[in-house]
Amino acid sequence: MQQRDDDIYASAPLRRLLDEQTRALKPELQRCFGTHALLLGASLDDAPPALPMLGCWTTLHLENGRYLGDLQAAADEPLPFIDDAFELVLLRHALEVAPLPAALLDEAIRVLAPGGVLALTGVHPFGGWSPWFYWRVRGKSPALQMPWRLRRQLELAGLVIEQVQRVGNVWPGPTATRPTLAGAFGGGYVLVARKRRRLATPLRLRPAPVHVPANGRLSPGTRRSSAL
Repeated sequence: MQQRDDDIYASAPLRRLLDEQTRALKPELQRCFGTHALLLGASLDDAPPALPMLGCWTTLHLENGRYLGDLQAAADEPLPFIDDAFELVLLRHALEVAPLPAALLDEAIRVLAPGGVLALTGVHPFGGWSPWFYWRVRGKSPALQMPWRLRRQLELAGLVIEQVQRVGNVWPGPTATRPTLAGAFGGGYVLVARKRRRLATPLRLRPAPVHVPANGRLSPGTRRSSAL
């Protein structure tokens, strides 16, 4: 199981990256609406974004192989929610600290309602942040995720990709990066996907027999049934 340095997500560089990821996601998330949303993060201090068209948030964070927050559960088990429970699921660096990242992503898809939005953020494994990240977790292998692999897994699950973007500084330092460099080599990424709505199956109407009156004549516009 992947362990983490408890302070890494509270560090100044990652706090700046989290803020930039939130700004990059804001236009997409502002369009989300519904009654329930799920935030699953890597930090105890994670707070859900203010979205006026979403009602109730469930907030969890991963720590030492467990979900903590609004409820408690083992992180190597399915999420304790029914299918299609949330109109928005936000995984904020959660895959990096999950004991089973692929299983967590599958669970996020399961609890996402048809037409709902799944938003992912993380540290990009290819860039200037990876050495710093390895150093901060003291040589342990962080589960940094490749966005293109996540995109492929979501597409295979039937989701539609709406946004994939690199954000943040090239290096985990206080100096701001030019927007062109951040777009190509930013230290973090955001990914937004939408779950397809289920297609409605049209009902096949059964013809009802037409009763012919005694005079043998039908009212105007009446169609004869094949049962006659």
